[in-house]
Amino acid sequence: MIAIVSLAPFVASPPEVVRRMLELAQVNENDVVCDMGCGDGRILIMAVGEFGAKKAIGYEIRKDLYKTTLENVMMRNLSDRVVVYNKDCMNADLSEVTVITLYLTTSGNERLRPKFEKEARPGTRIVSHDFSISGWRASRIERFGGHTIYLYVVPEAYEHRLSKGRGERRGIRSFWSWRGL
Repeated sequence: MIAIVSLAPFVASPPEVVRRMLELAQVNENDVVCDMGCGDGRILIMAVGEFGAKKAIGYEIRKDLYKTTLENVMMRNLSDRVVVYNKDCMNADLSEVTVITLYLTTSGNERLRPKFEKEARPGTRIVSHDFSISGWRASRIERFGGHTIYLYVVPEAYEHRLSKGRGERRGIRSFWSWRGL
């Protein structure tokens, strides 16, 4: 039996922080939003309900929170545009996702980082509440009501690290390492 490990305790993002996260990610009708650890579903519901996202997908490992999210989605008649899985977000399907939201921990974000680098489509916006993704460069960092919101864009957020690493292994300086990126 495989042990499922939570990447963070459940602490709900305040509605004004959720709204600002979605604003920073510039969520619109062309987006598919994925919340990694969707808790009670507030990000999913706001992404579809207020921002008009085409679709929202949530992954929630805790059965009680998964059921709460389903109830919240049904109550708002959004089940045609919001899909929720009672699964580990490490197994999330990112193939159609254009925006990823996170309120995990630094170590949780770090565990997901290789998945994002391998599976997230170019141009995907990743917005994280209070915790950065180590080794990545944020496109924007915003302090908001005692919280910090980090916005990353794939692959720009980590290209500097990959390019620099390749150049150093071959004993040459790549264009990116020359620019100090």
